[in-house]
Amino acid sequence: MAYVEERRGSVLGAATWMVVLSILLFWLPFIGPLIAGFVGGRKAGGAGNALVAAALPAIALAVVVFLLATLTGAPVVGALAGVGLFLAIVLHGGPLFLGALLGAVL
Repeated sequence: MAYVEERRGSVLGAATWMVVLSILLFWLPFIGPLIAGFVGGRKAGGAGNALVAAALPAIALAVVVFLLATLTGAPVVGALAGVGLFLAIVLHGGPLFLGALLGAVL
């Protein structure tokens, strides 16, 4: 009977690793987010958790920008800023998502 290793991880811990490493490795255009995603994917424990951990900071930042902009009295501008920031982070976060998947699978 083969021994199967059970990997347990934390989505919040993986997201924290991804954010911290992304900030520290910002000067490496493609490799920095890829490394951050890989480490976060390893910490997440599974492919689904890794993708959620990669998207969590983008969603949180977009919500904060949306709330701050709408509370200043410009709800339309806040909505557009929140959605635009979310899309920019997701589109430019391709290496982060790729690294997260690679880290979770390997």
